[in-house]
Parts: sequence; structure tokens; C-alpha cells
Amino acid sequence: MPVHSIIPMRATLHGAFSRNATPILTIESGDTVVFQTLDAGWNLGALWAGYPPDKERKFEPRDPVLDNGHCLCGPIQISGAKSGMTLEIRIGEIVPGGWGWTAGGGWPCEVNERLGMVESTVTLEWNIDATEMKARNQYGHEVSLRPFLGVMGMPTDEEGLLPTPPPRRTGGNLDCKELISGTTLFLPIEVDGGLFSAGDGHGVQGDGEVSVTALECPMERAELTFYLRPDITLKMPRARTPEGWLAFGLHPDLNEAAYIALEGILDLMTEQYELDRLQAVALASLTVDLRITQIVNGVKGVHAVLPNNAVRNLKPRQQC
Repeated sequence: MPVHSIIPMRATLHGAFSRNATPILTIESGDTVVFQTLDAGWNLGALWAGYPPDKERKFEPRDPVLDNGHCLCGPIQISGAKSGMTLEIRIGEIVPGGWGWTAGGGWPCEVNERLGMVESTVTLEWNIDATEMKARNQYGHEVSLRPFLGVMGMPTDEEGLLPTPPPRRTGGNLDCKELISGTTLFLPIEVDGGLFSAGDGHGVQGDGEVSVTALECPMERAELTFYLRPDITLKMPRARTPEGWLAFGLHPDLNEAAYIALEGILDLMTEQYELDRLQAVALASLTVDLRITQIVNGVKGVHAVLPNNAVRNLKPRQQC
């Protein structure tokens, strides 16, 4: 199957979702796209390994309206994609760039206001070793990397420009640390063509993303392979990781997000296995974990996790 490459340049970058956006590339189901991305903040200085960070050196020119959000590559049109289908995204190799950053405090938002950290701030500047998969900051702190793209998604069928921070039922700023290499993400399509975009590289992140930032970094290489799945109908994102199934719940209220994620994993269990819903919820109470994806994007996220082989002797109904 063909392999396409996208590098960050004026023609490939944008900072909002829209069902009316002009695609930069049209691909077929089964094609692979290799992305190189800037960090979410449009920072040029962080792109190449060994290049000194320069927070004053942003990508220019930028449109104050169209480029007001995360720095994303796309949108990509998938030939034959129709509303009601599902887009399957197989996540291949992910290689972070050589530098990243993490902020604590410093601007008004729900988390910083609650913690009393609006006026004070710290920025951790990380040197990334993508070979050893480690990062070290200016204080000597070291963390292991587990890189993923914070934003992978498409516009919903709504008029106007859609800001990038809140995740939606068609994906976007999911900020889920489980969407690493080897994972497959399933997203409902609402707009013909799909119009998929990606960006917001994270070197590593904890569940919750509690400072509002992860280890924000560019990506030297993020390999995604796309398949159309007209046989699957979804209400919310779903993922298959090397460890098991994930079902996402998204809502401004964290409790509602948890119930949506629970309903999603029950849907999956009854679709995949010969279980009725009562059996599924009883088994889920023994085997399913509800994890907080993030609490910082306005729309909060919960992912329900069903580990592989958590319940044995299940009779399969179908595979997706």
C-alpha cells in the first residue's frame, strides 16, 4: 500500500477543526501516512534533535483565527469515507524530537485556579534521547518516554470552526497515554471524507495530565495507517491496545464521562462476546478499570479498560 509523508509547512498546518476545511492530501483505505509534527505550541526551536529551544521562534505566518489552537497536520481526506462509517487508525512507529517542555501553573484555567497556581509558574525543559527513550530536564530529573500523539481526530458535523482543546466523539485532543505504537484507534466518522488531522506530540504523560501539559514535544516520525470500517458503528472513540480494549467517555462532567465510558465498554463486550448486558456489567465490575484520561481540556475524559483475557471462556461473537 502507498506510504505518504507530511512535513510541517504552511500548506500542511492548521489550528482548528472544520467540516469545510480543504484537505491537503487524499488517500485510499489501507494507505499509511508518516507525519513529522511541530509541538502543540507551534514552536520551531523544538523540532530538530540538538537544536536549542527558542520560545520566541514560532512558526510564521499564522492566521489568528484558523491557527489559534494546537499545531496540527492535515486535514487528510480518506477516499470513500462516509458519515456513519468508522475510521480505523493503526499506530505504527512513533519517534519524538530532541527537545520538549512541561509547564506547571502560570495561566488561568480550572486546574491552576483550584491549585492556586495562576500567578506562579515553572517550565521544565527536556532533552530527549529517542534511542534510549529517556528525557532529562535542567534540574537533572529523568523520566522514561512512552510517546504518543495527543490529538488524532476529525471534525464533527457542526458548522463553523471547532477549537482544538476539547475532545469530541470523533476524536481530537483525547490526550490518552495508551495510544502508543501498536495500538489501533477507532473513530466515528461524521463528515464525508473524514478530514483527519494529527499533532500535539507527547513524550510521556500520566493519566489526568494534571498540569495541563504533558512532556510536549515535536515528533520526528509518527506512522499511521488508515482503514475504512463500514461494518462498525460507534458513538464514541474506542481503541485496542496491546494490553486490551479501551472505550472512551467524554463530557464536561467527569461523572457523566465515566458513565459514557462504562456504556461504551458494555457495548463492546456484548458486541464481541455472547453476553447480554446484565452479564456484561457483572463481569465488568470484576475486570474493567475506569481511568481518568484527562481533566484539563474543558471536556473531561474517562477510558474504560478491559484487559486481554481478564474473562476466560467467553464465546466470541465478532472481531473488530
